[in-house]
Amino acid sequence: MSQDDDHESYGGTGQTRTRYPERPGDVYGGARRTPRSSSRSLVTVVGVIVLLIAAIAFANRGDNTSDSTATGAGSEPKSSSTAASGETPVQSTANGVPTGFAHDVQGAQSAAANYAVALGSTGMFAKATRDSVLQAIITPSRVPGLEAALDKAYTAEFNQSLGLNPDGTAPTGYTFVSRTTPIGTKVTQTSAATTTVDVWCGGLLGLAGTNSTNPVTSSWFTITMKLEWAGNTWKIVTHSQKDGPSPVPGDDKASSADEMAKAVEEYGGFTYAR
Repeated sequence: MSQDDDHESYGGTGQTRTRYPERPGDVYGGARRTPRSSSRSLVTVVGVIVLLIAAIAFANRGDNTSDSTATGAGSEPKSSSTAASGETPVQSTANGVPTGFAHDVQGAQSAAANYAVALGSTGMFAKATRDSVLQAIITPSRVPGLEAALDKAYTAEFNQSLGLNPDGTAPTGYTFVSRTTPIGTKVTQTSAATTTVDVWCGGLLGLAGTNSTNPVTSSWFTITMKLEWAGNTWKIVTHSQKDGPSPVPGDDKASSADEMAKAVEEYGGFTYAR
């Protein structure tokens, strides 16, 4: 196996144990789902097909230089590797994605966290917005190949299989939820030109609506990004995804479809900074 084979893209989600409200006519309260629910399959399909194709589209270039600043004695993390830095978030954006990150390790971690959010957004399901996202976060030489690869993945038929309209929008009366929330970042490799960052994330995916067959479910995963300094900011060269780390699921009662849709509409996302 070559070094390029080491970046394998995964899809999948962590299992959750959920108590549902007993509300007549509400898909969230009809029955307790098994771990192999249709929504879990939805997340798996997106993870496997989309991220796998994305990983194949990127030509991996290995860099084994270790990050000497992330660990202390006995390979234990230094406090500075997990504590917030207090650096001010960037103020500029490109195609709706934060940009202009500092040319240092902290800047690379900030970029990776924000790019994880962009890759997990609803904009990835529509051609025009997906291309805008890719142009903002992917290193220029990789953009054409990735656009072509994802066009083959995000077809009208694929969107319809998720309950969406052919163009990737939600049907009338439904709210499409696709959000990624970074929990933390970790630098695993660094050199003068490139930095590899792991981003631990929680995710939401599904259709919020009374008759939805794919209600919104949560997942936990880690995205690994190799970044290079290009055009005065960090850009993704390669990325891959794997399951977890996943916390022990709680016994929270799932919200109704209306409550979930309202929350998504009322609560905006964040700009992340290390």
